[in-house]
Amino acid sequence: MGLKQAIKSLDAFPRAEDHLLQKTQSGAFVSVVGLVIMATLFVHELSYYLSTYTVHQMSVDLKRGETLPIHINMTFPSLPCDVLSVDAIDMSGKHEVDLDTNLWKLRLDSHGHIIGTEYLSDLVEKEHEGHKHDHHNDHHGDGESNHHTHGFDQEAEKLIKNVKQALAHGEGCRVYGVLDVQRVAGNFHISVHGLNIFVAQMIFEGSIHVNVSHIIHDLSFGPKYPGIHNPLDGTVRILHDGSGIFKYYIKIVPTEYRYISKEVLPTNQFSVTEYFTPMTEFDRSWPAVYFLYDLSPITVTIKEERRSFLHFITRLCAVLGGTFALTGMLDRWMFKFLEALTKPSPRRSYR
Repeated sequence: MGLKQAIKSLDAFPRAEDHLLQKTQSGAFVSVVGLVIMATLFVHELSYYLSTYTVHQMSVDLKRGETLPIHINMTFPSLPCDVLSVDAIDMSGKHEVDLDTNLWKLRLDSHGHIIGTEYLSDLVEKEHEGHKHDHHNDHHGDGESNHHTHGFDQEAEKLIKNVKQALAHGEGCRVYGVLDVQRVAGNFHISVHGLNIFVAQMIFEGSIHVNVSHIIHDLSFGPKYPGIHNPLDGTVRILHDGSGIFKYYIKIVPTEYRYISKEVLPTNQFSVTEYFTPMTEFDRSWPAVYFLYDLSPITVTIKEERRSFLHFITRLCAVLGGTFALTGMLDRWMFKFLEALTKPSPRRSYR
């Protein structure tokens, strides 16, 4: 008996007799409110535990010999597709756009609706074949040379006529696709540089009339991960008078995103600074949109992690226990307040 009494003396939750307990309407109201609050907090803590958070780590970039994907999706509302060209050059001057690059040009009418499609790789391939064919025919007689020269003039005249007609109809062009370049500093630009300078002069009658207004729908250097922000997405630059050269200086930060499932997604983030140089009638250069990029030597690793179960239990006990204690105090205060308003009873009430 002594041992049992000693164990009972350790009880921190003594129980009163049922006939000594008094149930009130105010106590019922506080209990319901407390249960609702505890249920809400439990759901919140459970969703907080099941959600993931990210941890950022930095280290030296050790990647070598890999390619850098450049995702482009831009609209030029004032330039037809026939005059636009896309070029990419690295810091050594090596041309990085090959025939396998997936680039498309969509012809747009004055309202932005698609009226035609061209695959840039096919256009580049045809151009290369044309150059080879012309080089081969350089060894033929003067009569044949004059014939090919006359053919080139006819082709140029046809291009000039088509482009002027497209400009008169307000045609634009949408360029989208992926450029795969080497992981070194370089630039890519979209311009009318692919045209013969005399053809370009006959079409636009001066570089100041080349309107390089553009809308950047998407520009990224790899696949997107949760929470990524590409600062150039949604950029709109419209020129209403004159023209110029747009330059976007981009600093690329190599990034690895590690999902909670251990899957690794290699990609890149970037920051950008923008400059615009207006052109005059005496400038010899032609308007263009340049993207000059450089790579950071630091790579960022973003890891998804989940909170520990012990952390969840600790927070759950804290919020539920605190709510229970607070509702108990509120119940006692309400009971005393209501008791003070009513006529005091000589009989002592036990709760």
